[in-house]
Parts: sequence; structure tokens; C-alpha cells
Amino acid sequence: MIAAGQIDLPDVRADVEAAFQEYEQALVSNDLETLDRLFWPSPLAVRFGAGENLYGIDAIRAFRAARDTGALQRRLHETRITSYGSDVATTSTEFVRADQVRGRQTQTWVRFAKGWRIVAAHISLVGRADAATTPDLEP
Repeated sequence: MIAAGQIDLPDVRADVEAAFQEYEQALVSNDLETLDRLFWPSPLAVRFGAGENLYGIDAIRAFRAARDTGALQRRLHETRITSYGSDVATTSTEFVRADQVRGRQTQTWVRFAKGWRIVAAHISLVGRADAATTPDLEP
């Protein structure tokens, strides 16, 4: 059981934020090696995307290798990172891609011996960007 005082431990949150930022940079630059390294290399890893349900690291890798890389740049909005104890965290963010498609992303991160890894991710698209609903996007 996690006590309230173990939620958002500053050093844990900072570590997860750094891993999240590394993943984001790898995502928008299509750095497949880093993306693979930051995902749990297990058949138990899952990634649900806008049009795909991927079960296991092999399916996730195959999807990334074949995906269209034309609109990877995006701006984040309302990013939230919460840690639970010293070994589990969640991230959630809204994004607007370069093609103005809006979406949401959540990830569950676990600290393993080799560092923080995403064990589950969910991405959904919610339509076109509207400046009135996303006024303060992060650069």
C-alpha cells in the first residue's frame, strides 16, 4: 500500500519527467532505438493507438518500423506526471501534431533494474486543433 506521502516524491517525479522528455524527443525524431529502449521489452507490454492494438514489444516494434513518419512533430498541453512510491508512475498529456490533429496520450512507467520503462500506453485522436481550446501549448 502506498501512503499519501509517497505520491510525487520529488526525485522520482524528476526521473520520470526526464524519461518522458527523452521519449518525447525520440518520438518526434523517430529515434527507434531510444523508443524501443524506453518501452518494456516484454510480451506483456501493451500500446493501444489511434487505430491499432499492440500486444507485446515485437508488435510495438513492428508498428513503429512501418508507420508513416510524416506528422511526428507535436506540441504538448496539460502534461501531468504522477509517481506512486519509488517504482511506478503515470504520465498523461494532450498534444497537437504538426498536421493540427489533436490527441491524448497516457503511459504507465515502472522502474526496473535497467531504468524506467513504459509498460502500457494509450493514444487517442480527438479531431482537429482549435486555438480556443488549446491556447497555451508548450513549445
